[in-house]
Amino acid sequence: MEQRIYLFHSGYSIIDVPDVRHGRKNADLGQGFYTAAEREFALRWARVRRGETTYINHYELDLWGLNVLRFERDPSWFDYIYSNRNNLPDLYPDADVIIGPIANDTIYDTFGIITSGLLEREEAMNLLMIGPVYTQIVIRSEKAVRQLKFLRAEILEKEQIEQYREAAAQEEKEYQKLFAAEFEKMQ
Repeated sequence: MEQRIYLFHSGYSIIDVPDVRHGRKNADLGQGFYTAAEREFALRWARVRRGETTYINHYELDLWGLNVLRFERDPSWFDYIYSNRNNLPDLYPDADVIIGPIANDTIYDTFGIITSGLLEREEAMNLLMIGPVYTQIVIRSEKAVRQLKFLRAEILEKEQIEQYREAAAQEEKEYQKLFAAEFEKMQ
């Protein structure tokens, strides 16, 4: 396992010391500071807001001594995000860092279908297995924050953000076709 990893977070502020207690407890991998493992993916989340500067923050995380939990797209991952989304007790409260796939329903706006209760758990899992896998790294403890080194913040230009948003929109169209085909099989 690598000892140090690089992380990226886009937003409207420079975040040199993140607050791991800020944010929703019912997010896929629990409460914490969400980052991307790939700069290009973090750029897809960047937005333009009138009167605001958009940044991509760069970090390095030393994993030594941290309780790191890794997920793949599998039933244990699904059980964990299902539990968190339903505000059940955290299954892994001692994890300092969680590394795992982003649930595509939040990326491609099919969240309502997956969480509607109309699908069986296995059907929901099958739909979450569709499409590309993007990794998120969630910093969940103060111990992990102390091992997170802020490297720099880069200002993103409107044109750059729009370019990545266009790429994301094209990918979403392709995903929606795959999703619809899989959903149709369930009917």
